[in-house]
Amino acid sequence: MSLKPLIYLASASPRRSQLLAQIGVGHEVRPSSIDESALPHEDPATYVERLAQSKAEALWDQLAPDDKVPVLGADTTVALGKLMLGKPANSGESRAMLEQLSGRTHQVFTAVALRSEAGCEARVSVSNVTFRDLTAREMEAYAAMPEPLDKAGGYAVQGLAAVFISRIAGSYSGIMGLPLSETAELLAAIGWAPFDASVRDGAAS
Repeated sequence: MSLKPLIYLASASPRRSQLLAQIGVGHEVRPSSIDESALPHEDPATYVERLAQSKAEALWDQLAPDDKVPVLGADTTVALGKLMLGKPANSGESRAMLEQLSGRTHQVFTAVALRSEAGCEARVSVSNVTFRDLTAREMEAYAAMPEPLDKAGGYAVQGLAAVFISRIAGSYSGIMGLPLSETAELLAAIGWAPFDASVRDGAAS
């Protein structure tokens, strides 16, 4: 009989799974589906925290009593002031987002939430990202690629969009989609420690 993973990851994001594997967190990917619409007048920090908690709670509620392990949920949004930029649906939306981000500093809000028998705790990471002025040719070429389509704000910091970024102040892993410092803080509450191999049961999925 195989050992249970330390946690379930309530996200289909391969980047979040990779980041957990990077710090040795045994986990199994079990995406949860929720309504991700923002509420009226909801600010970015409140929005991502609510969604991260909702994803974790939704999966937790689906687990059978003998299948309960802590559940990690996360959510990310890019904000220009009060304007939140989600994931572009097509190249046109991707291009429009790049035009808004070009030559400006925006914020990336990422929340992580851990649901366990003790309840649900969440943390929010906020980072500032500055784009240099982008040329029309650069925006057109990047928007035509598949890379931006499943990314908040329409770009991947760990991908080709790295050439657009002139400055970062904050959490690189948070911009990718899972702030590892905050995640480690939450996991410590269930006995996980980054340098203790005895709590890394379960293969990363």
